[in-house]
Amino acid sequence: MTLDKAVLRWGASILAVALLAGGTGYWAGHRQAPQSEATTPAGAGKVLYWYDPMFPNQKFDKPGKSPFMDMQLVPRYADGGSAGAAPTVAVDPAARQSLGLRVVAAKMGSLASALEVTGTIDFNQRDVAVIQARSGGFVSRVYARAPGDVVRAGAPIADLLLPEWGGAQTEYLSVRRLGKPDLTAAARQRLRLMGMSDGLIASVERSGRPNGVVTITTPISGTIQTLDARAGVTLAMGQTLAQVSGLGTVWLNAAVPEARAGDVRVGQNASATLASFPGERFAGRVIAILPTTQADSRTLTVRIVLPNRDGRLRPGMFATVALGGDAKPALLVPSEAVIRTGKRTLVMLVAGDGRYHPAEVRIGREAGGETEILAGLSPGENVVASGQFLIDSEASLSGIEARPIGGGAASATLAAPASKATLYETTGKIERITANSVTLSHEPVPALDWPAMTMTFALADPGIARGFRAGDRVRFGFDRPPAGPTLRHMAKVAGR
Repeated sequence: MTLDKAVLRWGASILAVALLAGGTGYWAGHRQAPQSEATTPAGAGKVLYWYDPMFPNQKFDKPGKSPFMDMQLVPRYADGGSAGAAPTVAVDPAARQSLGLRVVAAKMGSLASALEVTGTIDFNQRDVAVIQARSGGFVSRVYARAPGDVVRAGAPIADLLLPEWGGAQTEYLSVRRLGKPDLTAAARQRLRLMGMSDGLIASVERSGRPNGVVTITTPISGTIQTLDARAGVTLAMGQTLAQVSGLGTVWLNAAVPEARAGDVRVGQNASATLASFPGERFAGRVIAILPTTQADSRTLTVRIVLPNRDGRLRPGMFATVALGGDAKPALLVPSEAVIRTGKRTLVMLVAGDGRYHPAEVRIGREAGGETEILAGLSPGENVVASGQFLIDSEASLSGIEARPIGGGAASATLAAPASKATLYETTGKIERITANSVTLSHEPVPALDWPAMTMTFALADPGIARGFRAGDRVRFGFDRPPAGPTLRHMAKVAGR
């Protein structure tokens, strides 16, 4: 045997021993610990099959050496659960203390929608000035401007010689000398319609001479994007001389993953930080969510407007964007209690007397170390927040099926026995109806310490929702089985 093979074999043996201790040591206590006759089935202690801890899905009907590893197969014993109850994993108090199991209750709370993405600064395309020639003529002078220059409002761009304007001004002066107010007013209006400003007309009136040379200025402060004015160039009416983009406000185009599109809305507050200005935050507001998604990055563009009074924010700069939302009521569990298998999401329910059972859940948002539970769990149910992965491994080895979302028949035995389910009543508005559920925006439920919120209730009988539609105001009653809040009756009330 070579040295490399010896090292690999020695490492595999050490790993197998560690896994054997983790896979069987913790559970040996509950098999050997004395249990009451009521919770010990006749098959307790019976070997179901043998397995290799490194390949737990492969079962063998007799003991021996593993064909995969250089180690003995480990026996799997029958579970000690009570007859007729849903299969569970039992852990004795000593093992629970060794595992450091921590149990928390699912509770209603507020979860703020926090989203941090990246974006780039761009010009505000709604703050653009296009400078054109109002009449045919010639460019007699171009001021020292170039694309990219930052100019203030009123800055001169070019001097234009406009013969048509000169002729119209001469006619206006002739009519004015006639001393007929009606004709003078009509001639002045003609000059305005040709595009002359009141200031230029007043200058012609004061001087008594036509002025066919006009200085074109920029109407807004900003950056010159294009400049097509050149000395001696012949102009046609409506020809563009320059285009200026304002810098008073800028756009921040943030790339939001499409999976988080529901967390963004128009009017939402946002803040940006830039590496150029460490420690400083720039506040803005979402003004648009563009209708198309980037196919390569699977992101949608959220447009945020930022004030830029001092002009420090320059298009092309990179920014980190924080999109904050209003806190919404939700059923919450610690994020560490959630087990993601890749195909589904589980939590480990506490069934009492040191027993545990996996339950499938559907999760929503996550923030601040807490995860929103959309379905599969009810307020008040206890889940394991630490050490749950070992219990889940034991449940998988024992072939215990997880409680499905909305399935309550088998899971009813997990809940503490009660003589009668408590029925809670309140009023609300129907938001959505499906074959098996109703989504209601309801008023507070003081008995449960629930605030007013929107949530989905399972239908105990599909006929309960017959005759109702979205928008109806209703009085309804519900209870809380382990499968989740369930609607028991519903009646319309006055008003919509």
